[in-house]
Amino acid sequence: MNQHAFVRRRGPAWEKLELLLERSSRRGLRRLEPGEVFELGRLYRWVTSDLAYAQGHGFDAQLRLYLNRLTARAHAQVYATSVETGRARIARFFTHTFPQEFRRSFVFTGICIALTIGWACIAYGIVQAHPADAYALLPEWLVPAHITKSLHDSNFAFGPQASAAMSAAIMSNNIRVAVMTFAAGIVTLGAGTIYLIVFNALMLGALGALYGQAGFGADFWATVAPHGFIELTAIQIAGGAGLLIAAGVLFPGRRSRRDALVRNGRRAGVLIGGVAAMLVAAGTIEGFFSPLRFSIAVRAAVGIATAILLILYFAFAGREPRSTTSRAA
Repeated sequence: MNQHAFVRRRGPAWEKLELLLERSSRRGLRRLEPGEVFELGRLYRWVTSDLAYAQGHGFDAQLRLYLNRLTARAHAQVYATSVETGRARIARFFTHTFPQEFRRSFVFTGICIALTIGWACIAYGIVQAHPADAYALLPEWLVPAHITKSLHDSNFAFGPQASAAMSAAIMSNNIRVAVMTFAAGIVTLGAGTIYLIVFNALMLGALGALYGQAGFGADFWATVAPHGFIELTAIQIAGGAGLLIAAGVLFPGRRSRRDALVRNGRRAGVLIGGVAAMLVAAGTIEGFFSPLRFSIAVRAAVGIATAILLILYFAFAGREPRSTTSRAA
């Protein structure tokens, strides 16, 4: 192929690559459509081959210089962006991927939330009416025999110097509970997940009633609130991830069970990644803020603030603006 035929045949691809490079340099690679990103990579590989072909056949120096510069621009755009992908991917995970998957999988997380609220209320009502029934709902070692001081005084009787160690221990324990709740969905096809969710709900409701009867009800909920909304939500999401895995086996739909399991497993992995971060945040609050001697009103206000922020985050984070194409449709 002579130079004239080479330019005529390959020129449109170079022009298209230049256009994509211009757009991505002005607006960023993430502003391109997925198909355009794929096309940019494909055209980059083509132009490197074209440069080698032009050099090997001794084409005009101006053409070789043009292809060399075009290849360098494309290389810088493709690989300079990939250097940023570590931080960029983490940021995008929390600003888009995780909240989007939460909304997509909410039917499973919603089941866990409904079970938690329902059984916590049932346990609270039962124990409020008959305190001794707490032993029927929970293991004996979990039921305090004589409550003589508030939950805040019982759980946080340590100095500030121990906050870091306590925070790390709390994080480890919470992550272990979340992993167990998630893994139970895999091993028991959801039955174990539901059991653990219900058990945690019974414990929350029963202990809330017992502390309330001892005169420390307001302190109990104010102590739980600052970290509890984040922690409990994370446990529900972990349970939802376990049910999502189970659904891939039990209700694969038109997919094979293997394909459904792989697909749901990837989605569940996104949820568990977000859960781990949430539990780190909850453990930090529980280790450093909760032990401080703030009033019940202040602790309750912090809990309400975390709940509002969680709702806003999961409701609105990662929502893409409607494209002009979809509006036109």
